[in-house]
This record gives sequence, structure tokens and C-alpha cells, in this order.
Amino acid sequence: MTLIKNKIFIGRIILSGICLLFLATTFHTESRSSGWYQQFLPNLNGQSISDIFFLDSLTGWGVTGTNSGPGHINYIIKTTNGGDNWNIIFTDTCFFSRINFINSTIGFTCGGSGGGTAFFYKSSNGGTNWQKIITGANAFEDMAVINQDTIWVADHNSLIGGAFRTTNGGLSWTRQFAAGTENPNKIYMYNARIGFICNNTNGTSTRKTTNGGINWSVVILNEGFRDMYFIDSLIGWRAWGNNMCKTTNGGINWIVQYLPNGGNMITGIYRFSNINVDTVWGAGGSIFYPSSQSRGIQYRSTNGGNNWYYQIPDTTIHIPVYFFIKFINNKIGWTYGINSGIHTLTGGDTTFYTGIQKISNEIPQNYILHQNYPNPFNPRTVIEYEIKKTGNIKLDVFDILGKEVMILVNEKQNAGKYEVDFMGKFSPSGIYFYRLMADGKLIDTKKMLLVK
Repeated sequence: MTLIKNKIFIGRIILSGICLLFLATTFHTESRSSGWYQQFLPNLNGQSISDIFFLDSLTGWGVTGTNSGPGHINYIIKTTNGGDNWNIIFTDTCFFSRINFINSTIGFTCGGSGGGTAFFYKSSNGGTNWQKIITGANAFEDMAVINQDTIWVADHNSLIGGAFRTTNGGLSWTRQFAAGTENPNKIYMYNARIGFICNNTNGTSTRKTTNGGINWSVVILNEGFRDMYFIDSLIGWRAWGNNMCKTTNGGINWIVQYLPNGGNMITGIYRFSNINVDTVWGAGGSIFYPSSQSRGIQYRSTNGGNNWYYQIPDTTIHIPVYFFIKFINNKIGWTYGINSGIHTLTGGDTTFYTGIQKISNEIPQNYILHQNYPNPFNPRTVIEYEIKKTGNIKLDVFDILGKEVMILVNEKQNAGKYEVDFMGKFSPSGIYFYRLMADGKLIDTKKMLLVK
């Protein structure tokens, strides 16, 4: 059985055309000068990571959830040195969807089998041994742990699925919500009373409970969430579509927070990690380089999501998209794809980019392409341009041989003044040219110099 993931993100992996093979548990040998360094997983026989959870700076667990049933093995893995080494600690023929530990000994994971049976597992010794509990549901796809007794799970199956709760550590379950095709595959609980559910694969609405699941009311029509987090009962964020959304009134109303976009960038956050009310990291976007491959990006906001920036980690293996991210403080964090990940002890790279930004709504008299600044540059430069009417705008970069290096802008834009980053991080020193086109007509071409 294939674990359900958001189609957009799965498409990115397929389009990247990358197949990453890794050796068994390995020490990293990479320089840490980039701010991030590579971490490798043990040999998981082609199974993909479906969730990773870190309890502190050293201890973490991960699970796989690709194929299940006879002939397939899925894994629970553990690290005790911050992800530099991972060891397989448990296997089963079912798939695992989520994993969570409330302390160094007590933890839970959930999943299901290809035959339509949901499973819940509990460990009382840090993951060395697991108690397996078979339930009447189809497959548990998401989980929210309140404490060692109270846990919620979600199963989108229209007949026997829904939102389930246990108050005795998984020994018995009560179905707290059932609505056929609107049964959830995502659940987030802020506490024992307040929580949210949705089915993000069929566009059903997001529902909220304020009384521990006795009642659920629709708070967001026709939208769900891939990830959600509330820092208190009123202020929260959710990842949905190509942007983040923020609420300051408990999820009744949501403000769209726009992520950097444009050109070769595929925008979106799959998981995010709050350090505090101001600093949020997100994983899920990527940039496609015509001359090389797709590279996953990391988003960060330092003002609660009002403004988002991104960076492109430069590590040994260029992971095409990151699905999981966790920061435990301003310095220490992890972000993983489905086969490997990266780790920072310094708060990531020092360079952040903005993507395309509209800096003025004043309607220019003409089309203008400005000289980049700084120039020469290393590794980042900014290109400003002005467009006098709404149209299809393209801004791309070429090397001295005329080979396209990157498409910075390729979209319909309204009249105004814009700026966009060009990142020379992965390009050699030399002369480059950038050109502005409007509705297929060349406006101007200018030269810039990258010096490393």
C-alpha cells in the first residue's frame, strides 16, 4: 500500500528523475562550512521515510511507509547522536505513517497494512520493543499525541474511518468523528479540547473541535492543511497550497502569508517547525536548475510569517525536495527528504533569498530593465525591472556561451516595479547576461559579473 502524500510533492520527486541510493549507517565526512551537513540513513531496501521526530539535540526516531504487506518490510529507525548515525530498531510488514515520543522511553507510532487493517504501536523503552494493537479502522494516516494516555489518529476511509481517540494509551479507541467521504487524513490537536481535522486529498473543509471531539464545526471551507501548529489557543499557522496561512483568533479567520516564488521555483511548505512566535522554518519547496537538477529549499521567517525568505543548502547530495523539518532552538535543526537529510548546528546558511517581490504599485511609463546590484557579485545579486502594463513577463539568465542558466521570472504580472534575486551559489565565476521579455518581445539585455 502506498502511503498517501500530497500529489504536488510526489510529482516533484518524479520529475526530478533522481534515484538516491545510500549505504548502511554511515558517519558523515562532509565539511560543515556551508551551515548544513549531510546525514545518511541505513539501508532501508527502497522504502521511503514517512516521518521523523526529534526529542532533543541527540535523540530521534524515524519510520518508513511506502509499500506494505507480504514481501515488504517497513522500518523504525533511531539515532542517539543527532542523526549522524541511524540504526534499525524494529521492522514489520505494515506501513508506518507517524511517530512521536513524549519522553525518552514512551512513544507511539501508527499505520496500517495493504489488507485494510489499522495498527497502533506503543513503546515503553525508547523503541527497543513495541506493543502492537490492531484496531477496527482501515489505516491510521496521521496522529496527535496529547500525553501517554490520550492520543488521536485519523483514517480517511469512508466506511470505517474517521477521527479516533484513546484515553488509555491505545488499549481501546472511540470514533469521535465520522462523515463518509469527508473522513480526515490529517489531525492536529493543540490540547485535549481544541483540535482540527481535514482531508487534504479531496478538498474537504477543515473542522475544529473545542470540546474534545464531541462536536466538530467547519471553520475553513474547501481548504485543509498539510501541517498545522498553534503557539497558544489563538495564534497558529497552517501549510496549505502554495502559501502559509496564519490565524490570530483560534482558526476562525486566516491570513495568507505569501512564500517566495517565480521562475524555476516550485513553491510550497509540506512541514514547518516553530522555534517561537517569530521564527518559523519550513520545508517543501524546490528550484529546478536547467543545467543540473532540482534542489530542495528551506524557508524561514523571523517575524511570524509576515515575510518569508529561503536558502538552498549546498551539501554532498542535492536532495530534490525536503518533506520533514524540525528545529529545537535557533541553532539546531534537521530537514529530511525521503532517503536522506541534512543537519545544522549553526542555524543554517547565512544567505537567504527573497524570490520575486513587487516593490511599487506605481505604473511606470515604460518597460525598464535595471542594472543588477551589487555588480560584480558573490553569491547573490538583485535585479530590478519595471513593466508598464499587465502581461506575460520572462526574465532569464544566460552564460557567455548563450546557455540558459536560470529562469527568474516566467509568469503574468501586473504593471509595477519588481525585484528578484539571482543566486550564483551553484554557478562558476564569469560573465552572465540577463534579459527581460514582455509578451514574447525582447525589452532589454544586460551584463553582470560573478566573481568567487
